[in-house]
Amino acid sequence: MTLIQNPILPGFNPDPSIVRVGDDYYIATSTFEWYPGVQIHHSRDLAHWRLVTRPLDRAAQLDLRGDPDSGGVWAPCLTHADGLFWLIYTDVKRRDGAWKDSHNYLVTAPSIDGPWSDPVYLNSSGFDPSLFHDADGRKWLLNMIWDHNQTGGDRFGGIVMQEYSVEDRALIGPVHNIYRGTDLKLTEGPHLYRRDGWYYLLTAEGGTGYDHAVTMARSRDLFGPYETDPAKHILTARGTDGLLQRTGHADIVQTQDGQVYMVHLCSRPLPETRALPVGQGGIHADDVRRSPLGRETAIQKLIWDEGQFPRLAHGGNAPADTAPCDLPAHPFDPEPALTRFDGDRLPPAFQWLRTPHPDRLFSMTARADALRLFGRESPGSQFDHALVARRQTHLSFAAETEIDMTPGDYQHFAGLIAWYGRFKFHYLAITATEDGTRVLTVYSCAADWPDARVTYPITPIPLPDGPVHLGCDVDGAALRFRYRTDGDWTDLGIVLDQSAISDEAGNGPGNNFTGAFVGVCAHDTAGRGRHADVLSFRYEGRDHG
Repeated sequence: MTLIQNPILPGFNPDPSIVRVGDDYYIATSTFEWYPGVQIHHSRDLAHWRLVTRPLDRAAQLDLRGDPDSGGVWAPCLTHADGLFWLIYTDVKRRDGAWKDSHNYLVTAPSIDGPWSDPVYLNSSGFDPSLFHDADGRKWLLNMIWDHNQTGGDRFGGIVMQEYSVEDRALIGPVHNIYRGTDLKLTEGPHLYRRDGWYYLLTAEGGTGYDHAVTMARSRDLFGPYETDPAKHILTARGTDGLLQRTGHADIVQTQDGQVYMVHLCSRPLPETRALPVGQGGIHADDVRRSPLGRETAIQKLIWDEGQFPRLAHGGNAPADTAPCDLPAHPFDPEPALTRFDGDRLPPAFQWLRTPHPDRLFSMTARADALRLFGRESPGSQFDHALVARRQTHLSFAAETEIDMTPGDYQHFAGLIAWYGRFKFHYLAITATEDGTRVLTVYSCAADWPDARVTYPITPIPLPDGPVHLGCDVDGAALRFRYRTDGDWTDLGIVLDQSAISDEAGNGPGNNFTGAFVGVCAHDTAGRGRHADVLSFRYEGRDHG
């Protein structure tokens, strides 16, 4: 027996949906405004995972231009039936205020590697859609329904279900509201299972913060009524101070030998920002807890006796840091620390923002052995933003890049960036003064929207000609920038708040659902598209005390 260490998908990997096909396990997670859409990881032993595909990779399937921060692809559902993989996903175009514009789609593929079909539009009544394949062959779409007429913050109108016709490629028949949740409210994230003559409905409740929870209900009839588990919440970290917090939004899988596991999202607040809970759920501590890694994916073993509601194998309903598993170990080769851009495709760890037309942002062939970034709109753009980055997957890490560019003026700049969103970033940039002198400067927007100070008050540092090495060292809540032109590294002598690059930080518009990235970017706010060449990128995780 091995002990699976949580989280199994570290860094920004929320809203997991899991499916087993033979001896292979796949988890799909949300990608929000990052392109291509939906991350799918593969495992043979539930402990070791590797990224295998991002299936939404063309304009016909997904166009996120204009989507808000933490909009875009929410809560995918991955299933397998009739010899096909079925992927349901939402594209959220508006997420703040009384209304939401959330469009739900279906794509299919004969293999996890594709080819993935063009999408079938399903509905826009709510988000968190999932597809249930019943034993009689009929298929049912579930999603939470958004009720904009409600006040008081809870516009979650229940879990609705409607039949999907494969022949018609459309939803048919009446819409059934089958479950309105518990007093924790904010009922979402439905998944339906059939077991021992019961339909079991798994939902998420309490919002995706520190009151988050997983709730189960069941019915003998598909359309209900659904009776809530007497224990109410099968999983929650409310009122605890353990490693895993904000646990919720789950899905269940059964192994080849009948063991049952539940994957769920979670977060790991930085130890130096973690406060003990104040009252039930610890909601008064939210302002001091910070989770730069965002919402991650963890796993728990379940005991699911015949005719009973499932329970965590270790007892209670609080998450465990580890989960036992009897599957034979199947590790993958570790991800290399150093990335060289010597192919014709972007390395798999990296993504970009929003657009299905990446050739406007970067090229892998314009210069041999380099990633060429074309300076586009500003760091606040929701349309044409030339930023290429990878997830932060460790609480402490070092990142380095080598960039070759000749900025013409101060409207052309490029460099190394720690990024969460338009109002949360730290940016070490090569640019030029008004007289054309090449300099190094820092732009920092530390989550204090709308009063953000975008330029960090340092004296620009003159740079000689030639490539420049840029680096950052993150130790939990502290980020330090450094640079090198020829010889040893030079520390800039400033400490920036990396905890601001997190879900919980700031008072910007709406909630935040993604996680910290580190990468490279180029901007030319004069609209000329002047470029910068990235010669290498290195990311190394470090132990965090």
